[in-house]
Amino acid sequence: MQIVIVGAAGMLGRKLVAALLKRGTLARADGTQARIERVALLDNVPFADMPADPRVTFTEGDVYDPTAIKKLIAPGTTSVFHFAAVVSAGAEADLELGYRVNLDGTRVVLDACRALGTCPRVVFTSSVAVYGGDMPDTIPDNFALTPQTSYGTQKAMGELLINDYTRRGLIDGRALRLPTIVVRPGKPNLAASTFASSIIREPLSGQDAVCPVGPATMMPLLSPRKAVEAFLRAHDLPPSAWGTNRALHLPSLDVSVQEMAEGLKRVAGAAAYQRIKWQPEPRIQKIVETWPGRLNSKRARAMGFESDASMEAIINAFIEDDLRANAR
Repeated sequence: MQIVIVGAAGMLGRKLVAALLKRGTLARADGTQARIERVALLDNVPFADMPADPRVTFTEGDVYDPTAIKKLIAPGTTSVFHFAAVVSAGAEADLELGYRVNLDGTRVVLDACRALGTCPRVVFTSSVAVYGGDMPDTIPDNFALTPQTSYGTQKAMGELLINDYTRRGLIDGRALRLPTIVVRPGKPNLAASTFASSIIREPLSGQDAVCPVGPATMMPLLSPRKAVEAFLRAHDLPPSAWGTNRALHLPSLDVSVQEMAEGLKRVAGAAAYQRIKWQPEPRIQKIVETWPGRLNSKRARAMGFESDASMEAIINAFIEDDLRANAR
Protein backbone atom coordinates (compact mmCIF):
# COMPACT_ATOMS: atom_id res chain seq x y z
CA MET A 1 0.00 0.00 0.00
CA GLN A 2 1.24 3.46 -0.90
CA ILE A 3 -0.51 6.17 1.12
CA VAL A 4 -0.66 9.94 0.54
CA ILE A 5 -1.76 12.43 3.20
CA VAL A 6 -2.40 15.98 1.96
CA GLY A 7 -2.35 18.50 4.81
CA ALA A 8 -0.31 16.13 6.95
CA ALA A 9 1.36 18.70 9.21
CA GLY A 10 -1.86 19.52 11.00
CA MET A 11 -2.89 17.86 14.23
CA LEU A 12 -5.14 15.21 12.70
CA GLY A 13 -2.64 14.52 9.93
CA ARG A 14 0.13 13.89 12.45
CA LYS A 15 -2.05 11.61 14.54
CA LEU A 16 -3.10 9.68 11.46
CA VAL A 17 0.54 9.22 10.41
CA ALA A 18 1.35 7.77 13.84
CA ALA A 19 -1.69 5.48 13.70
CA LEU A 20 -0.84 4.22 10.20
CA LEU A 21 2.77 3.47 11.11
CA LYS A 22 1.68 1.65 14.27
CA ARG A 23 -1.03 -0.32 12.49
CA GLY A 24 1.11 -1.19 9.49
CA THR A 25 -1.74 -2.21 7.15
CA LEU A 26 -4.79 -0.89 5.32
CA ALA A 27 -7.53 -2.60 3.36
CA ARG A 28 -7.12 -3.27 -0.35
CA ALA A 29 -10.03 -2.89 -2.75
CA ASP A 30 -10.85 -6.57 -2.18
CA GLY A 31 -11.07 -6.03 1.58
CA THR A 32 -7.92 -7.89 2.57
CA GLN A 33 -5.29 -6.10 4.64
CA ALA A 34 -2.03 -5.15 2.90
CA ARG A 35 1.25 -3.90 4.32
CA ILE A 36 1.86 -0.14 4.16
CA GLU A 37 5.06 0.40 2.17
CA ARG A 38 5.09 4.18 1.76
CA VAL A 39 3.46 7.16 3.47
CA ALA A 40 3.99 10.35 1.44
CA LEU A 41 3.10 13.59 3.23
CA LEU A 42 2.49 17.12 1.92
CA ASP A 43 1.78 20.44 3.59
CA ASN A 44 2.67 24.09 3.04
CA VAL A 45 4.49 24.28 6.38
CA PRO A 46 7.44 22.17 7.55
CA PHE A 47 6.64 18.83 9.16
CA ALA A 48 8.62 19.23 12.40
CA ASP A 49 9.72 16.11 14.27
CA MET A 50 9.13 13.90 11.27
CA PRO A 51 8.80 10.21 12.22
CA ALA A 52 12.09 8.35 11.94
CA ASP A 53 10.62 5.72 9.65
CA PRO A 54 11.94 4.77 6.21
CA ARG A 55 8.37 4.48 4.90
CA VAL A 56 7.71 8.22 5.42
CA THR A 57 8.59 11.08 3.06
CA PHE A 58 7.59 14.75 3.29
CA THR A 59 7.14 17.40 0.60
CA GLU A 60 6.52 21.08 1.30
CA GLY A 61 4.03 22.50 -1.19
CA ASP A 62 0.52 23.82 -1.81
CA VAL A 63 -2.55 21.67 -2.34
CA TYR A 64 -3.65 23.84 -5.29
CA ASP A 65 -0.32 23.36 -7.15
CA PRO A 66 -1.02 20.74 -9.85
CA THR A 67 2.67 19.99 -10.41
CA ALA A 68 3.37 19.31 -6.74
CA ILE A 69 0.23 17.22 -6.27
CA LYS A 70 0.74 15.16 -9.42
CA LYS A 71 4.28 14.38 -8.29
CA LEU A 72 3.02 13.43 -4.83
CA ILE A 73 0.10 11.25 -6.00
CA ALA A 74 2.37 9.17 -8.18
CA PRO A 75 1.69 5.86 -9.94
CA GLY A 76 1.31 3.14 -7.33
CA THR A 77 -0.65 5.35 -4.92
CA THR A 78 -3.48 3.26 -3.47
CA SER A 79 -5.02 5.60 -0.89
CA VAL A 80 -5.25 9.36 -0.33
CA PHE A 81 -6.33 11.17 2.84
CA HIS A 82 -7.19 14.79 1.99
CA PHE A 83 -7.02 17.07 5.07
CA ALA A 84 -5.65 20.32 3.59
CA ALA A 85 -7.95 23.29 4.20
CA VAL A 86 -8.25 26.91 5.21
CA VAL A 87 -10.29 26.72 8.41
CA SER A 88 -13.65 28.37 9.05
CA ALA A 89 -12.83 31.89 10.23
CA GLY A 90 -9.89 32.07 7.83
CA ALA A 91 -12.06 31.11 4.85
CA GLU A 92 -14.68 33.66 5.91
CA ALA A 93 -12.07 36.42 6.23
CA ASP A 94 -10.32 35.72 2.90
CA LEU A 95 -12.74 34.61 0.18
CA GLU A 96 -10.10 34.11 -2.51
CA LEU A 97 -7.79 32.03 -0.31
CA GLY A 98 -10.64 29.88 0.95
CA TYR A 99 -11.82 28.96 -2.53
CA ARG A 100 -8.28 28.48 -3.85
CA VAL A 101 -7.38 25.99 -1.12
CA ASN A 102 -10.69 24.40 -0.18
CA LEU A 103 -12.28 24.08 -3.63
CA ASP A 104 -9.52 24.42 -6.23
CA GLY A 105 -7.13 22.36 -4.10
CA THR A 106 -9.67 19.56 -3.74
CA ARG A 107 -10.19 19.50 -7.49
CA VAL A 108 -6.42 19.29 -8.03
CA VAL A 109 -6.16 16.34 -5.63
CA LEU A 110 -9.06 14.50 -7.26
CA ASP A 111 -7.74 15.09 -10.77
CA ALA A 112 -4.34 13.70 -9.75
CA CYS A 113 -6.14 10.61 -8.41
CA ARG A 114 -8.16 10.39 -11.61
CA ALA A 115 -5.00 10.52 -13.73
CA LEU A 116 -3.73 7.33 -12.06
CA GLY A 117 -6.44 5.31 -13.79
CA THR A 118 -6.58 2.87 -10.86
CA CYS A 119 -9.56 4.22 -8.83
CA PRO A 120 -7.62 4.93 -5.61
CA ARG A 121 -9.47 5.13 -2.31
CA VAL A 122 -9.89 8.77 -1.14
CA VAL A 123 -10.93 9.90 2.36
CA PHE A 124 -12.00 13.57 2.40
CA THR A 125 -12.48 15.56 5.59
CA SER A 126 -15.65 17.62 5.39
CA SER A 127 -17.43 19.43 8.22
CA VAL A 128 -20.84 19.82 9.85
CA ALA A 129 -20.52 23.43 8.63
CA VAL A 130 -22.16 22.12 5.43
CA TYR A 131 -25.42 22.50 7.39
CA GLY A 132 -26.96 25.84 8.27
CA GLY A 133 -29.88 28.18 7.99
CA ASP A 134 -33.24 27.11 9.40
CA MET A 135 -32.22 23.89 11.16
CA PRO A 136 -34.11 21.56 13.48
CA ASP A 137 -32.76 21.00 16.99
CA THR A 138 -31.20 17.73 15.80
CA ILE A 139 -29.80 17.24 12.30
CA PRO A 140 -30.82 13.92 10.69
CA ASP A 141 -28.63 12.02 8.24
CA ASN A 142 -30.59 13.18 5.21
CA PHE A 143 -30.81 16.89 6.06
CA ALA A 144 -30.21 19.23 3.09
CA LEU A 145 -26.86 20.99 2.81
CA THR A 146 -27.51 24.70 3.34
CA PRO A 147 -24.19 26.15 4.54
CA GLN A 148 -24.14 29.71 5.82
CA THR A 149 -20.37 30.25 5.61
CA SER A 150 -17.88 30.14 2.74
CA TYR A 151 -16.02 27.32 4.52
CA GLY A 152 -19.18 25.22 4.74
CA THR A 153 -19.99 25.96 1.11
CA GLN A 154 -16.51 24.89 0.00
CA LYS A 155 -16.76 21.65 1.98
CA ALA A 156 -20.18 20.91 0.49
CA MET A 157 -18.71 21.39 -2.99
CA GLY A 158 -15.91 18.99 -2.09
CA GLU A 159 -18.47 16.37 -1.05
CA LEU A 160 -20.29 16.70 -4.38
CA LEU A 161 -17.01 16.25 -6.22
CA ILE A 162 -16.26 13.13 -4.17
CA ASN A 163 -19.66 11.69 -5.08
CA ASP A 164 -19.37 12.54 -8.77
CA TYR A 165 -15.82 11.25 -9.23
CA THR A 166 -16.85 8.06 -7.41
CA ARG A 167 -19.97 7.66 -9.56
CA ARG A 168 -17.78 7.88 -12.65
CA GLY A 169 -15.39 5.21 -11.34
CA LEU A 170 -12.47 7.65 -11.14
CA ILE A 171 -11.95 7.24 -7.38
CA ASP A 172 -13.44 5.29 -4.48
CA GLY A 173 -14.31 8.27 -2.29
CA ARG A 174 -15.57 8.71 1.26
CA ALA A 175 -16.30 12.10 2.91
CA LEU A 176 -16.58 12.50 6.67
CA ARG A 177 -18.35 15.53 8.12
CA LEU A 178 -16.36 16.24 11.25
CA PRO A 179 -17.95 17.76 14.34
CA THR A 180 -15.79 20.15 16.36
CA ILE A 181 -12.60 18.29 17.28
CA VAL A 182 -11.79 18.60 20.99
CA VAL A 183 -9.29 18.71 22.56
CA ARG A 184 -6.70 19.89 20.04
CA PRO A 185 -3.12 20.09 21.37
CA GLY A 186 -0.86 23.03 20.58
CA LYS A 187 -1.89 26.62 20.09
CA PRO A 188 -5.17 28.24 18.98
CA ASN A 189 -5.70 28.50 15.22
CA LEU A 190 -7.97 30.61 13.00
CA ALA A 191 -10.94 28.26 13.25
CA ALA A 192 -14.03 29.81 14.81
CA SER A 193 -14.23 26.69 16.98
CA THR A 194 -10.70 27.03 18.37
CA PHE A 195 -12.07 28.21 21.73
CA ALA A 196 -13.66 24.78 22.29
CA SER A 197 -10.20 23.31 22.77
CA SER A 198 -8.72 26.36 24.47
CA ILE A 199 -11.23 26.32 27.32
CA ILE A 200 -10.07 22.79 28.19
CA ARG A 201 -6.42 22.81 27.13
CA GLU A 202 -5.27 26.06 28.71
CA PRO A 203 -6.87 25.54 32.15
CA LEU A 204 -5.32 22.06 32.31
CA SER A 205 -1.94 23.78 31.88
CA GLY A 206 -2.66 26.41 34.53
CA GLN A 207 -3.54 29.20 32.08
CA ASP A 208 -6.64 31.33 31.61
CA ALA A 209 -8.79 30.82 28.52
CA VAL A 210 -11.38 33.09 26.94
CA CYS A 211 -14.74 31.66 25.88
CA PRO A 212 -16.27 33.96 23.22
CA VAL A 213 -19.69 32.28 23.08
CA GLY A 214 -22.50 31.92 25.58
CA PRO A 215 -22.62 28.93 27.94
CA ALA A 216 -25.88 27.65 26.43
CA THR A 217 -24.30 27.30 22.96
CA MET A 218 -24.62 23.69 21.81
CA MET A 219 -21.72 21.93 20.08
CA PRO A 220 -21.33 18.41 18.67
CA LEU A 221 -17.85 17.18 19.68
CA LEU A 222 -15.45 14.41 18.72
CA SER A 223 -12.04 13.66 20.20
CA PRO A 224 -8.94 13.40 17.98
CA ARG A 225 -8.66 9.77 19.10
CA LYS A 226 -12.13 8.92 17.78
CA ALA A 227 -11.56 11.00 14.63
CA VAL A 228 -8.47 9.00 13.68
CA GLU A 229 -10.35 5.75 14.34
CA ALA A 230 -13.06 7.07 11.99
CA PHE A 231 -10.58 7.86 9.20
CA LEU A 232 -9.22 4.33 9.30
CA ARG A 233 -12.68 2.78 9.42
CA ALA A 234 -13.94 5.00 6.59
CA HIS A 235 -11.00 3.88 4.46
CA ASP A 236 -11.41 0.17 5.15
CA LEU A 237 -15.18 -0.14 4.71
CA PRO A 238 -16.15 -1.77 1.40
CA PRO A 239 -17.82 0.38 -1.27
CA SER A 240 -21.09 -1.48 -0.70
CA ALA A 241 -21.28 -0.05 2.83
CA TRP A 242 -21.49 3.48 1.40
CA GLY A 243 -23.84 3.03 -1.53
CA THR A 244 -24.50 6.06 -3.72
CA ASN A 245 -24.06 8.62 -0.92
CA ARG A 246 -20.37 8.86 -0.10
CA ALA A 247 -20.72 11.48 2.67
CA LEU A 248 -21.96 11.23 6.23
CA HIS A 249 -21.65 13.06 9.51
CA LEU A 250 -19.85 11.23 12.28
CA PRO A 251 -21.40 10.39 15.63
CA SER A 252 -20.75 13.11 18.18
CA LEU A 253 -21.10 13.96 21.84
CA ASP A 254 -23.63 16.82 21.79
CA VAL A 255 -23.11 19.16 24.74
CA SER A 256 -23.45 22.81 25.69
CA VAL A 257 -20.36 24.90 26.30
CA GLN A 258 -21.42 25.03 29.96
CA GLU A 259 -21.42 21.22 30.05
CA MET A 260 -17.94 21.24 28.54
CA ALA A 261 -16.77 23.54 31.34
CA GLU A 262 -18.43 21.37 33.97
CA GLY A 263 -16.70 18.31 32.53
CA LEU A 264 -13.39 20.12 33.01
CA LYS A 265 -14.37 20.84 36.60
CA ARG A 266 -15.10 17.18 37.27
CA VAL A 267 -11.76 16.08 35.83
CA ALA A 268 -9.42 18.87 36.97
CA GLY A 269 -11.22 20.66 39.81
CA ALA A 270 -12.71 24.05 40.56
CA ALA A 271 -9.45 25.95 40.03
CA ALA A 272 -9.29 24.81 36.40
CA TYR A 273 -12.96 25.67 35.87
CA GLN A 274 -12.42 29.20 37.18
CA ARG A 275 -9.70 29.82 34.57
CA ILE A 276 -12.41 30.01 31.90
CA LYS A 277 -13.21 33.69 31.26
CA TRP A 278 -16.60 34.27 29.63
CA GLN A 279 -16.12 37.19 27.23
CA PRO A 280 -18.74 37.27 24.41
CA GLU A 281 -17.47 37.98 20.91
CA PRO A 282 -20.43 38.53 18.53
CA ARG A 283 -18.43 37.64 15.38
CA ILE A 284 -17.57 34.17 16.69
CA GLN A 285 -21.01 33.62 18.22
CA LYS A 286 -22.61 34.44 14.87
CA ILE A 287 -20.46 31.88 13.01
CA VAL A 288 -20.97 29.14 15.60
CA GLU A 289 -24.72 29.68 15.59
CA THR A 290 -24.81 28.76 11.89
CA TRP A 291 -23.62 25.24 12.79
CA PRO A 292 -25.83 22.39 14.02
CA GLY A 293 -25.98 21.83 17.77
CA ARG A 294 -26.97 18.16 17.73
CA LEU A 295 -26.51 15.33 15.24
CA ASN A 296 -28.53 12.18 14.67
CA SER A 297 -25.90 9.81 13.29
CA LYS A 298 -27.98 6.67 12.82
CA ARG A 299 -26.37 5.83 9.48
CA ALA A 300 -22.81 6.28 10.72
CA ARG A 301 -23.45 4.23 13.86
CA ALA A 302 -24.93 1.43 11.74
CA MET A 303 -21.65 1.46 9.78
CA GLY A 304 -19.65 1.02 12.99
CA PHE A 305 -18.51 4.59 13.69
CA GLU A 306 -18.49 5.62 17.35
CA SER A 307 -18.72 8.79 19.42
CA ASP A 308 -16.99 9.58 22.68
CA ALA A 309 -18.85 8.37 25.77
CA SER A 310 -18.68 11.59 27.80
CA MET A 311 -16.96 14.96 28.19
CA GLU A 312 -14.75 13.37 30.83
CA ALA A 313 -13.72 10.70 28.31
CA ILE A 314 -12.73 13.40 25.80
CA ILE A 315 -10.68 15.29 28.39
CA ASN A 316 -8.99 12.16 29.71
CA ALA A 317 -8.09 11.09 26.17
CA PHE A 318 -6.35 14.44 25.68
CA ILE A 319 -4.48 14.07 28.97
CA GLU A 320 -3.34 10.55 28.04
CA ASP A 321 -2.54 11.14 24.36
CA ASP A 322 -1.05 14.63 24.52
CA LEU A 323 -0.32 16.10 27.93
CA ARG A 324 1.34 12.98 29.35
CA ALA A 325 2.94 12.04 26.04
CA ASN A 326 4.51 15.49 25.68
CA ALA A 327 5.70 15.43 29.29
CA ARG A 328 7.78 12.31 28.69
